[in-house]
Amino acid sequence: MTLGGGAHGRINPFNVTAKPIMSDLHEFIRRLPKAELHLHIEGSLEPEMMFDLAQRNGIALPYASVDAVRAAYNFSDLQSFLDLYYAGAAVLRTARDFHDLTAAYVRRARADNVRHVELFFDPQTHTERGVPLADVFAGIAGALREAKAEDGFSSRLILCFLRHLPEADAFATLEAALPLRDEYADLWIGVGLDSGEVGNPPEKFAGVFARARELGLRVVAHAGEEGPPAYVRGALDTLRAERIDHGVRAEEDASLMRRLKESQTPLTVCPLSNLKLKGVDDMRDHNLARLLRAGLCVTVNSDDPAYFGGYMNANFIAVAEALSLSREELVTLARNSFLAAFVSDAERQPWLDEIDAMLRR
Repeated sequence: MTLGGGAHGRINPFNVTAKPIMSDLHEFIRRLPKAELHLHIEGSLEPEMMFDLAQRNGIALPYASVDAVRAAYNFSDLQSFLDLYYAGAAVLRTARDFHDLTAAYVRRARADNVRHVELFFDPQTHTERGVPLADVFAGIAGALREAKAEDGFSSRLILCFLRHLPEADAFATLEAALPLRDEYADLWIGVGLDSGEVGNPPEKFAGVFARARELGLRVVAHAGEEGPPAYVRGALDTLRAERIDHGVRAEEDASLMRRLKESQTPLTVCPLSNLKLKGVDDMRDHNLARLLRAGLCVTVNSDDPAYFGGYMNANFIAVAEALSLSREELVTLARNSFLAAFVSDAERQPWLDEIDAMLRR
């Protein structure tokens, strides 16, 4: 921003009005109630916890220090991130590990005024290492139930299939999880599809998603992050996804954009993730504002915040500043997150009322 005045067309760069204006925006975002609909719990594993769990479980890491891990966070694309992501997840071995990881995320979510999270987890990442699926469920659910009891923190679980693996593996994971369904009926509500997108179209998983729908599970899918708009169509038409995770490349297809606007199918957009994985080179080039202003149901989320440099409020602040979002638009993003959540109207309405009240203050 160029400030007028003075012989060189600018005033004192330390203008005292700049900081309060910015602080007001940050405070508004901090107070705004939010739901997070695109959060991979394994992606909230901070380097410090990675080292703590490695020591607890006697695992040798390929990094000498926390700083060395952070230095490796210079990703060139989705796959380079996934390589580090799966290496880090190897420290998660016991129900206690999954509990501690989830509890740490909840603390950060509360600090950002996240009221509800629909948390993704990847059982195949762990069961292939011999970790019992029951331990994964027990650890994550234990922390979420404790948070609910403490202050009403609301949550749901979405079990994701790894799309770089065969559909048969996804079927096996779903069937292995079904005996646990009653025990975790308060939390486990749906299935999703994640991991390397390119070369793994949604149609590859038509059968297992049909099975999930028959079981009454909600359905979401990653599409249109690195994959083309056709993957978004496949997720909608073949998987019958109720939400599209990412979806930013839908903008390349005008008819798909019209469809998403008319259906109000939510997009769970992750701005800092897109920046870190080179989907955009500069946040000012991100298409979130264009999608929002075109009338699509866009939400803001943190994806894998330990790896991408920020939790919910950091993502909100990044797009608010880079894309010049108004307070009304920030409110719309927050409202969308609750409208898109898999909760009852009775659960949703108090959050919406609280958000609406913020614009009247």
